[in-house]
Amino acid sequence: MLKRLSKATTSLILFVLPAFILYVIFLVIPVLQGSYYSFTNWDGLNKSYSFVGLQNFVEAIRDDANFRTALLFTAKYVLFAVVLQNALALLLALLIESQKRAKGFFRTVFFMPNMLSVIISTFMWVFVFTKVMPALSEYAALKFLGQSWLGDPNVSFWSIMLVSVWGGVGTLMIIYMSAIQGIPQHLKEAAIIDGAKPYHMLRYITLPLISHALTICIFLTLNSSFKVYDLIFALTGGGPARATQVITMNILEEAYQRNYRYGYASAKAIILFLIILVITLVQVSVMKKREVEA
Repeated sequence: MLKRLSKATTSLILFVLPAFILYVIFLVIPVLQGSYYSFTNWDGLNKSYSFVGLQNFVEAIRDDANFRTALLFTAKYVLFAVVLQNALALLLALLIESQKRAKGFFRTVFFMPNMLSVIISTFMWVFVFTKVMPALSEYAALKFLGQSWLGDPNVSFWSIMLVSVWGGVGTLMIIYMSAIQGIPQHLKEAAIIDGAKPYHMLRYITLPLISHALTICIFLTLNSSFKVYDLIFALTGGGPARATQVITMNILEEAYQRNYRYGYASAKAIILFLIILVITLVQVSVMKKREVEA
């Protein structure tokens, strides 16, 4: 069969094949296996198990209060992460691109957090919240800095959000800057000659012409926010009292740390997958339609 193909097609297949094999082994097969086990009561250890149909899904949605709490917290985290990260990244991109000098310096400074691993950066922030803030509160007489940044349920969410935005805005900023640089200069000059204000420039020229970047950035933040684990695990471990437990932590706890209900945890993972799939499909289709209109 390879003899019948052109040399270019054969080379393409040979280059893509290793990556495709790895993709199937480490993603497609586990997804199919997880889907299969979600209809069973397998504990992940024994060979024997039985099919329970949709019982796992019904239990997760109707009877599992911890799962619903984790789902609600995840939705709250996703909403604020997507809005704050994209808004701040777009604002930084606009401000840096408006400067005539030191663009490279500011771009490097704001992108530097993305060069650190999530675990290292979150451990650094744990030190800041638990050691630096209380010290500043004591020496600077600023009492609000001495509160429990990670132990108070009312404050821990905003501490998590601060770290999330700090670590996630750099990549989005670069994408927005690239899109802004791609706007034709003659359109900006024509708008300025016509007396367009900065607000009108942003609304009628910049935002419509970078709508493809908005689609990409919102898609990336949606997916990463729904699947967040390491950041929150390193900061709070899901505490206090499950107040900051996201759905990924709840799934892992169900499968390996508490009840060893692998089939039940697989059902929760399938629910998360379906939620992400529906939301991202709606988001991409709506924003792609707006791109065409723009």
